[in-house]
Order: sequence, then structure tokens, then C-alpha cells
Amino acid sequence: MELNARIPAGPLEQKWDRHRFDLKLVNPANKRRYRVIIVGSGLAGASAAATMAELGYAVDCFCFQDSPRRAHSIAAQGGINAAKNYQNDGDSIFRLFYDTIKGGDFRAREANVYRLAQVSLNIIDQCVAQGVPFAREYGGHLANRSFGGAQVSRTFYARGQTGQQLLLGAYQAMEKQIGAGTVRMFARHEMLDIVLVDGRARGIIARDLVSGEMRAFGAHAVVLATGGYSNAFYLSTNAKGCNVTAIWRAYRRGAGFANPCFTQIHPTSIPPAGENQSKLTLMSESLRNDGRIWVPRSQGDTRPADQIPDTDRDYYLERLYPSFGNLAPRDIASRRAKEAVDEGRGVGPTGIGVYLDFRDAIRRLGQSVIADRYGNLFDMYRNITGENPYEVPMRIYPAPHYTMGGLWVDYNLMSTIPGLHVIGEANFSDHGANRLGASALMQGLADGYFILPLTIGNYLAQAKLEPIAEDHAAFRDVEAEARQRLERLLAINGTRTVREFHQKLGKLLWDFCGMARSADGLRFALSRIPALREEFWRDVRVPGSAADLNQSLEYAGRVADFMEFAELMCHDALDRAESCGGHFRTEHQTAEGEARRNDEDYAHATVWEFTGVGEKPREHRESLTFEYVPLSQRSYR
Repeated sequence: MELNARIPAGPLEQKWDRHRFDLKLVNPANKRRYRVIIVGSGLAGASAAATMAELGYAVDCFCFQDSPRRAHSIAAQGGINAAKNYQNDGDSIFRLFYDTIKGGDFRAREANVYRLAQVSLNIIDQCVAQGVPFAREYGGHLANRSFGGAQVSRTFYARGQTGQQLLLGAYQAMEKQIGAGTVRMFARHEMLDIVLVDGRARGIIARDLVSGEMRAFGAHAVVLATGGYSNAFYLSTNAKGCNVTAIWRAYRRGAGFANPCFTQIHPTSIPPAGENQSKLTLMSESLRNDGRIWVPRSQGDTRPADQIPDTDRDYYLERLYPSFGNLAPRDIASRRAKEAVDEGRGVGPTGIGVYLDFRDAIRRLGQSVIADRYGNLFDMYRNITGENPYEVPMRIYPAPHYTMGGLWVDYNLMSTIPGLHVIGEANFSDHGANRLGASALMQGLADGYFILPLTIGNYLAQAKLEPIAEDHAAFRDVEAEARQRLERLLAINGTRTVREFHQKLGKLLWDFCGMARSADGLRFALSRIPALREEFWRDVRVPGSAADLNQSLEYAGRVADFMEFAELMCHDALDRAESCGGHFRTEHQTAEGEARRNDEDYAHATVWEFTGVGEKPREHRESLTFEYVPLSQRSYR
């Protein structure tokens, strides 16, 4: 496996502009001859489909939801970063670049991150032109607020539903192209595998989830925009349909998988209420602008929050990180919450939670101002918990949320499989070991609107791609494999549900590859996962057939892939004997309990190559160099 990042030469601030000039172009009249498959219709997928179709390419877009509008991007609440410096508070492209490199704990490529900061300026202009209803100041100017890991206000937002509004903008742009006939939309279709011809990505096998029909789709290039894999933990803030299947199938076909252990635990989720809960609900990081996080100073203090005076409260983030306070980065805020709960100072009926308190903000600003800023989030919290956050503090606790790991891509967003491009959360490229809040939407739209439509043309202009029919032997062979796999799941006819196996796997990962990891715990997980996987394939029960709508079969296929992927995640976490960002090895921490990196041995992206189910994957490394942001111990104190 060759890892050529194709980072352009020249000064950092000129790399992207020079690269755009050096890219090979496809003549406008020739673009209609090229068909591109895009799997996923969230922010990255929908924006890429709309933009590439407008450029003239023929696009096939696939999603397993009944509408592209149901992509998980709608769940993003707090905002999107951009270095506009509208607040005149010292922001700049370089500062956003610096904050992202530092926030990711020096485990991302400088060139990619700087390009992301550059393109952020264009994203806001694009979305405003589409009519995205960003919040505005009284005078009509776009408003900003702060997010974790930054000391400037650069986050643009639409109350607590920014992801939904941005997705509607991308969706309407794509719908325009659907109406024009340049995008063919395949809703309720799930990609089951990728097809390679002569070593290049030339199509996919997809199943119509309503009729059960399986068929091949050919193209000149394939783009995966399928999001992250936090549902490997079972309980996460992700929509229940989110899965690893698309990128896992690509990995099994030869795509390198980079840093799979880099998972983000979000500090502000509603705590789990019981063992039978199916998912967790995110409370936006934006709430930490005005909410103060605290726990009782003493263990076992079960008094109601309003009966605990300030002298008996520990505002631990403000105490430990006075420079950033409640806006410390997510990985740090999450670990400190876990630490407080483990000490016996957790709150709520289960003791698994900390307070997010708006008492002081309401006194200072008034309830109407807080309602204007966060009203829909407060309503959601009240509907779920039955508690009024205007009167009592919210209870929050960390939960799996985002995944920084993903398929390895070069500067052009192409994987190690020629012709297979990967965008948004599905790739590994921009966030290192910890993503800053409000940067997921930024990356998805940067990749889809402004980067991929240019770089994929460079591939198409140079690849000698012969016409290919969908009855080609390669398509028939992969389709037969996919069909056989579904038949095997249905034929087991065991005694245990798919959900039961998923819960067991999720708990195993959460306990030993979650917020805190150790060599002994990871070795234990690696000893248990193969046995659990074997039990799954021997005793799972999947009712129904593959010839019609069968959600149990869909779920079983996704969990089967999680069963294999979990092993890779633990291998990666065990191999990386350091702490960095969201990857916290308990053996590698400072005296203050902070992550202690090992730059001498681990200043690289670890890229894994598939060698077989149950076999240890082959390790490759892409070295990371830091010329513009010197390596240093991260400090937010």
C-alpha cells in the first residue's frame, strides 16, 4: 500500500491556490461523459452532488433514508466555524488553522487543515446566498458565538438547528439538479459493497431497501460521504442508522483505514436513563457559552441543586482551565466530567451526570435572551427529561459523538484505491485526535462544495477509463458475494436478537476503548471481540427474507460489520502507546491528568491494511511534520 499524500510544494498559504492551478481540468463539453457515484446525501454528499452536477458531471446519489433531508447532518445543532473575523476579536485564517491543529493535539496534516481554514470563508458566503437563515445581530449583520478550544467568536449559527438549515440549503441545490436531470437520486438504497475493475473504483452494489432488489451501478469514480462510526458503541448521539458499512467494505477491498481509535466523546449529552435505552441525545456545545458546569464538592451530596450553595459547588472546568473555562475542548471537558463522576460526585438519579447551569446567565441577561439563543434546545431537554432547564440545571454526561478516524485520503481526497474519493466525516484528514466544536459542518461543506469538485476532475482527466457495463464479471462477482452474505445471515435462525449482540459489543468498546483506555483493557477487548463475533454468526436471529422490506436484515448487516471493525479500533488503540486528544491511555498522562503525547514515536497517522477477518491488519504510517505550528504540550489552563 502506497501512502502518497500529494501535498503541494510551496508556502502554506499558497499551497491550495497553486494546486488548483496545477490540477488537470476536464473540458466542460466532456464532463457530461463522466458518471460519478456519491454514496451519502448529508452535507458532504449533497453539496458534492449539487456542485458536480452543476459543473456538468452526471451524478448518481444514494442514501438509505427515505429522503436526503433525513441525513444525520440535521442533528448538528450549535454552528459552523469560519474565520471571517466579523467580531474584530483577532480571528484570522491562521488562527483557525492554529486552533484546529492544537485542538487535534498535533495529529493532523498542516496542509489540509490550512486549506480548510481558507475555504471556511467561502462556505458562509455560499450558504447566505442559498438563504440559510443564520442568526443576525440587531443591525442585520451575521452573529457569531464561541465554541470550545477557541478564544474568539467565529461560529455562525441558526439557533440550535444549524445542521438542519445548512442541509436544507445543500438539499435544495441538489434538488435543482435532480429536476434538471443531472442527478439521479436513489433514496432507500444501501451500498453493500464497492466494485473494483483493474484496481480502480468503478461502481457499487446497492440494495433497494423497500423491494429488496439488489443491483449493480457503474461509474467512472465513486465518492463515499457516509459519515462516522460512533454507533459501534451502541449508545451514541448518532442517528440509529449511522454505520461503518460503506467505508468498511472499501477497507476490505483495499482502502487504507487511518486512526480508527480516534473517536470523540461529546461532553454535553443527556445522560442514559436505563439499560434499555437505544440512543443518546446531544445537547449542543453552544450551551457552554452561557451554562456553567459544576458538581458538588463533596462525595454523595444528593441535595437538590437549588439547595447547594456556591460554596459547596465545584465549577471544575473554570477552576482547572481559567483561560478557557467551560469552553475547554471536548476531549478535556469529557474526561473531567468522567473523573468527577468516578469520584462519587455525580448528580441525578443514577449519579452519572454533571450539572450545566444557566442560573447566572438568566439573572444577567434575562430568560427571554436565553430563550432566543437556545429555546429549541431547552424545549428538547424538557420534553425528554421532564425538567425545566430555566428553573433547574440541565444534567449532562459525555457520550460517543464523532469519529476523527476514517479512510485515509491524500490532499485530493482520494483513498488508496484509485478513483475512490472519501469526504466529510468518512475520511480522516482534518481533525487529528480531537475535533473542535462547529468544525464538522465546516469540513463537510468544504469538501463537498469547494474541494472535491476540483480534485476529482484531476483524476478523471488523467485516468484512462474504458466504458464498462454493469454486467461485467467484476460486478457479477461482487453482487454474488453480497447476496451470499445476506443469505447467510438469514439462514442462521438463532435465538438472540441483533440488538442484544450490538449492546454487548457497544459495552465492551465503551468500557475498554472509550473515554479511558489501557493496554490490559484493550488486550481483554481483543480477546473477547472474536468470541462475540463467532457467537453472532452462530446464534443471531434475523427474521423475514431479503426479497422485501426487512429492517432486521439491514441492522444485522451493519452490526456484522461493527463486529469486524471493533477489532481494528482496539488494535489501533493498543498500538498507539501515547495519549493524544480523544485517545486517552491511562498509562500515558501528566501529573495533572492531561494527555501525554509521544511525538518521537507517534507523530504519524497509522493506516491499516486489511489482511483477513480475525487477522491482525498490516500497519502503514504517514509521518506528520509541523513546520508552522511547532509541536508543544497542549495547554488550555
